Amino acid sequence: MAHESFEDPSVAKFLNDNFVSIKVDREERPDIDTVYMKVTTSLTGRGGWPMSVFLDGDGRPFFAGTYFPPKPSHGMPSFTQLLEDIKGAWRNNREDLQNSAQQIVASLNAKSSAIVGDKAATPDDLSAAVKTLGAFFDSERGGFGGAPKFPPSMVLEFLLNEYARTGDLAALSMAETTLTAMARGGIYDQLGGGFARYSVDADWVVPHFEKMLYDNALLLRVYTHWWRLTGSAIAERIVHESAEFMLRELRTTEGGFASAIDADSEGREGAFYRWSPESIYELLGAEDGEWTCALLKVTPSGTFEDGFSTLQLLSDPDELSRWMRIRNLLFIGRESRPRPQVDDKIVASWNGLAIAALAEAGMAFSQPDWIAAAEAAAELLVKVHMGHHGENRINRTSRNGAVGSNWGTLDDYANVAEGFLALYQVTGRRRWFDQASNLLAVASENFSDESNGFFYTDALAPALVQRPKNIYDNAEPSGVFALAKAMITHSALTGNSEYRKRAESVLTIVAEMVGTQPMGVGWGLVAAQALLCGPVQIAIIGFDSAQREQFVRAAWRSSAPGTVIAFGKPNEDTTVNLLNDRPMIGDGPTIYLCRDFACELPTNDLAIFLAQLGV
Repeated sequence: MAHESFEDPSVAKFLNDNFVSIKVDREERPDIDTVYMKVTTSLTGRGGWPMSVFLDGDGRPFFAGTYFPPKPSHGMPSFTQLLEDIKGAWRNNREDLQNSAQQIVASLNAKSSAIVGDKAATPDDLSAAVKTLGAFFDSERGGFGGAPKFPPSMVLEFLLNEYARTGDLAALSMAETTLTAMARGGIYDQLGGGFARYSVDADWVVPHFEKMLYDNALLLRVYTHWWRLTGSAIAERIVHESAEFMLRELRTTEGGFASAIDADSEGREGAFYRWSPESIYELLGAEDGEWTCALLKVTPSGTFEDGFSTLQLLSDPDELSRWMRIRNLLFIGRESRPRPQVDDKIVASWNGLAIAALAEAGMAFSQPDWIAAAEAAAELLVKVHMGHHGENRINRTSRNGAVGSNWGTLDDYANVAEGFLALYQVTGRRRWFDQASNLLAVASENFSDESNGFFYTDALAPALVQRPKNIYDNAEPSGVFALAKAMITHSALTGNSEYRKRAESVLTIVAEMVGTQPMGVGWGLVAAQALLCGPVQIAIIGFDSAQREQFVRAAWRSSAPGTVIAFGKPNEDTTVNLLNDRPMIGDGPTIYLCRDFACELPTNDLAIFLAQLGV
């Protein structure tokens, strides 16, 4: 509609003459999008974008729809006809429209349900979720359902955890098949790293080429955990390439991570990423060109459009050194093309996901630069995003070092707290624990609802026609589930039972959904696993030394859901209770491993600790 209607001068003039037009950036204001998407779904029976909602002067909706063509077709009026009809109705039947708007808002508020169920998720519920997912699983191509296919990041995290928890091979198989297919398909940038937003086909061949920070952060973490669990060579490659992609192409001069890279360049979607046999031969010559086209499935007819192909790496090349040389040549050659634009605004929630992923990947693969990048992004959030609407409150976005005016939503608080807690567990720096604690305290007090659940918006934020709740995962974790997960981690580090109880309460919704909609509660399932399997608490007491660092790295080999790690000097003043009253054995660092609040004998022998850990 942007090209067909909004950029049409006559349509623009009619809108400007007769309406107050407001275009909502749903990345800046997901709260507004959430409220009016519920309206659209309620009125039309379906949602989606583009979304056009018509409001009265108080923001109350009286009509909503999604796509309207530039000319009447398939029984739909044109967008211009719709505008003319609404203009006439507003002038001639305004009172009726306002009464309708009032009824719509009343109905919307009546449907605002509590986000708690009747019981906590049990091990049987988690097993049932695996079986339900199996019914939708594409065993040949990976993923769930048909086209289009989105990276199911949260569900993959759950499946890997379920294998770690129970040894369920069906869960591992679904995860590995999907992770492998995505890594080898056109949805993944085989030259520069990084995943596109989704695949338009069921085979992961042709993506919608836009690259989102949240997808790449979530997938970086999943592939890191896959490698930790199995030692997969594909996972190791994807982690290194994806982390370097994020640092090279998404990192801003201020130290944060940009929200997205556009799909289009030169006025065409995918122009930067597509290849023809001729363009391959021109760069590489006949012999290498023929070998490369066969390897990457670049065909004369094309796998994309207009005789062009996306690049796939469906099998590992026999000549790895040759492939690495050619990959570098293709990458350099592609750099001469006009690049897609970068949406360089910083979204707090998505940067929280990136911080957690880079911190954990940096620890797993001994990459201090990745950890340093995570800390730099965290510093940006503290210095630029926090403290503008009150102490310890966070604003959602910034750009070029200037903070935006929009209040942080629940997922901003939850995902940034999660990132800060990951940083604390990787670096041992108390600063990140304190910042996470501050965010969780604000979220717990100012987002709570009457049923011990959580609203999507701050109690003090400017009011909308409805104060929304956003329960289910979408392309990123639900704020409710993300907050529950962060609270579980914080509770395990501190012994704060109140946070654990709050998490238990909101996660009861998961038990009700495992048999019907497990795809919508993937991050809730991950949090439920942490409750059921944890806490697994690892405390490492000792002075800074190479041996203590070795013990910390060993602790991060644990794949058990609900694992938390803390390390520090003996008798250090801290509110991290996991470190309190833990004497050292002799002069060297000492490890304490506790499960369900019962501890093994402390040890300063790494082999004994690894045996206790079961890795």
